[in-house]
Amino acid sequence: MTTRRITTSKLAAIGVALSLAFAPALAEAKPGNSGSAGSRGSKTHSAPPSTQTAPGAAQPMQRSATPQNQPGAAQQAQRPNAPAPAQGGFFGSALGKGLMAGLIGAGIFGLLSGSGLFSGLGSMASFFGLLLQVGLIALAVMLAVKLFRARRNNQLATAAPQGVGPAPQAPMQREAFGGMFGGGAATGGAAAYGASQVRDLQIGPDDFSAFERKLAEIQSSYGEENLNHLRRLVTEEMASYFAEDLAENARKGVINKLSGAKLLEGDLAESWSEANEEYATVAMRFSVMDTMVDRNTGAYVSGDRQEPSETTELWTFVRPINGAPDDWKLSAIQQTA
Repeated sequence: MTTRRITTSKLAAIGVALSLAFAPALAEAKPGNSGSAGSRGSKTHSAPPSTQTAPGAAQPMQRSATPQNQPGAAQQAQRPNAPAPAQGGFFGSALGKGLMAGLIGAGIFGLLSGSGLFSGLGSMASFFGLLLQVGLIALAVMLAVKLFRARRNNQLATAAPQGVGPAPQAPMQREAFGGMFGGGAATGGAAAYGASQVRDLQIGPDDFSAFERKLAEIQSSYGEENLNHLRRLVTEEMASYFAEDLAENARKGVINKLSGAKLLEGDLAESWSEANEEYATVAMRFSVMDTMVDRNTGAYVSGDRQEPSETTELWTFVRPINGAPDDWKLSAIQQTA
């Protein structure tokens, strides 16, 4: 009897663990599937500046049609003071360089002493002992360099250089939306990246109104699984990601119901133009009723049916050069750290 109770308790514990493991995947769906996806032109693989609405660093793109030809190349071009990426290969690493330095040093010592090229090693034991010492020293140096680079990259990602970053933007709060910017316009920080082909772009109240409106339309269209309407609101790339997410929900036999999306707070991270397109990245904190229901029966599966969930994300919009506010299309969604 005792053994049966223990077995039952173990099975119950396993069931609870599995439900907790799969719950976030069901509850955190929404457009973008709670990941970072899309393209931001030449800035796709660089983090947008932090804002009052999204003070943390944005997560890097997990899915994007814009390739990163050489890891770190875009960031290195945009941040000339950042350390250069390490060369690949064994002899390009700190460990390989340390071993080569040890071998060369030992050989030179043997030649100078007149005993031969490798007599300075003494014996095979001393040879391996030297390798071990040099390897340990090189490994320690390599770890220290990696730690320094990681800290420096984190600092550069979260803080723009003094004097060249974008000017602080007024918060785009819904309660005062439309009147907060008055007759002026907000400008992004394209110049902070020093790219001659990237130009500053002014964003006005009509643009922000379009962003707020498209936020609600995209959320509701996704909840209705209306891909035709989504394709009029987002780029082809984002439409393909949304189609994949909806197909995965269908495979699981669920529908992600979204309704009542409401912008709570938002501000401009950066805006710029390049080639034949204009871009604006906006940090938005919004609420939305977000639940999962069974595709066949309509029965509730997960999510809060009473209270809307709140989310903060960075949405990037794109339009043709000199386009109208209604021409903006969603081109990327990034999560905040």
